[in-house]
Amino acid sequence: MVMRVLVTAGLLAAVGSCSPEPPPADLILHNGRVITVDSGLGDVAALAARAGRVQAVGSDAEVLRLRGPDTHVVDLGGRSVVPGLTDNHFHALGGGPGVDLSGVRTMADLLDAIAARAAETEPGELVVTNSNWHEGQLAEQRLPLRDDLDRVAPDHPVVVVRGGHEFILNSAALSRWGIDEADESPPGGRIGRYDDGRLNGELVDRAKDPVTLPARTAEDAAARFLETQAVMNALGVTALRIPGGTPEQYTMLRRLAEEDRLTMRVEFLFRLRGTPVDEVRTVVASWGVPPDFTTGLLSVGGVKLGVDGGFEGGWMREPYEEPWGRGGTFHGLQTIPTELFHGTVRELSALGWRVATHAVGDAAIDLVLGAYEQADAATPMAERRWTIEHGFIPAPDQFERVRRLGLTVTAQHHLYVAAPSLVDYWGAVRAALTTPLSRYIEEQIPVSLGTDSPVIPHSPFAVLYHFATRGTISAGTMGAEYAVGRMEALRTMTTGYAYQVFAESERGTLAPAMAADLTVLSGDYLAVPDAEIPGLTAVITVVDGRIVHDAR
Repeated sequence: MVMRVLVTAGLLAAVGSCSPEPPPADLILHNGRVITVDSGLGDVAALAARAGRVQAVGSDAEVLRLRGPDTHVVDLGGRSVVPGLTDNHFHALGGGPGVDLSGVRTMADLLDAIAARAAETEPGELVVTNSNWHEGQLAEQRLPLRDDLDRVAPDHPVVVVRGGHEFILNSAALSRWGIDEADESPPGGRIGRYDDGRLNGELVDRAKDPVTLPARTAEDAAARFLETQAVMNALGVTALRIPGGTPEQYTMLRRLAEEDRLTMRVEFLFRLRGTPVDEVRTVVASWGVPPDFTTGLLSVGGVKLGVDGGFEGGWMREPYEEPWGRGGTFHGLQTIPTELFHGTVRELSALGWRVATHAVGDAAIDLVLGAYEQADAATPMAERRWTIEHGFIPAPDQFERVRRLGLTVTAQHHLYVAAPSLVDYWGAVRAALTTPLSRYIEEQIPVSLGTDSPVIPHSPFAVLYHFATRGTISAGTMGAEYAVGRMEALRTMTTGYAYQVFAESERGTLAPAMAADLTVLSGDYLAVPDAEIPGLTAVITVVDGRIVHDAR
């Protein structure tokens, strides 16, 4: 253990000046294991913070010398401390007024939950579920379809929200939105059918566009985000990246930031979807904010686009496994026309906005790289850190192109929950490849980690567990060759995230002068058995030097 004290440049200056003593710390953590994630520092016993920055790290004796009459001193009692955890792709927490399916484990459980909500809802009123579930958690490993929903709620339109790419409707809901047997799947979407040709209620990607669900009020949205902060702070999360929100959501977050009510850093990306190229400038101007704008703990991080579907619609070079492959003809869904995507990317680049694009399959990544290369020819982007969101199935011939453009990749633990479904869709080989973190790192491609909540559970510890072990909930270990060590996973979540958002000189490690964003863990992440990693929580969470969660 490193026992020598290391201090900020400002503190060194104070020591060397006429002042006999350095200024006292605002916060001291001691008698623990501070995992700095700085290769030159290693682990230390204590840390001091002042004015939102790490003031010093080192031995208990040296750091405690910085204690003053107003210093908040925490005896860690041997607990470990890591840099603040992050989530690179967080939509929402889940929950809310919809039917909660997060805890169901069988189809009967799921249908009972919907039936219970219908029983307390007036006939004809809409019943909507939350999205924080996946069929991979069910014993039956399948989706609830139209006939299932009709049996338990025949008198209510029902919309089962499945992730961010699919709705499942019962007969009443199909009728409500005028979707009938004669309808064809739209470009970039799929209308699902039973084997006999009847609609089965599935609406994937652009096929779900006609369905409009109730929106939250601004007050409800703000209250919900404040609840989200508390939940995520209790998991040690100090920074969230929201990949593709609305102007209304940005306005709400900006108000919270300016009122100093944020307890985590938020990187916000605006969403464009299907906007004609000649209207992009007008839409961007309507946001009323320049690229990279920052106020308080809120930063604008770019624009989110999308080119393919999710689990059931990732666009692949090779067809899906049967029966999903439809005789070798189904490769997934391209959700935006090629020319529209290329044109939108060019316009955003010309306007100085960074772009992050959802791309699951290798064919989708081909489209993204082609558009990014075209934009790069006009305005070089090597230093702009544009992003591929997800990058589930990269092809070997794509890595050099990604490196040349200076791109980053956001990785999430979808395989942890969805492994059985991905095997069905893509086959065991492609499923095991999903999000090959070690390969990205070997190829020297900057990567960060996150959850894609509420599509996947929101705990950062489940993310760390999956990428350190490649363990899944219901399919054992998959793609073990793509696992990384625990320390490498932590580094990717901390320093990897900081690099992606241009904050590597400010965040990601607990070296002196870095932001005092940190987490005191309930157990030692580097030492507990693998199976205990997902159950870890935060005892204390500190953001910008302030304690924002304290469970002692």
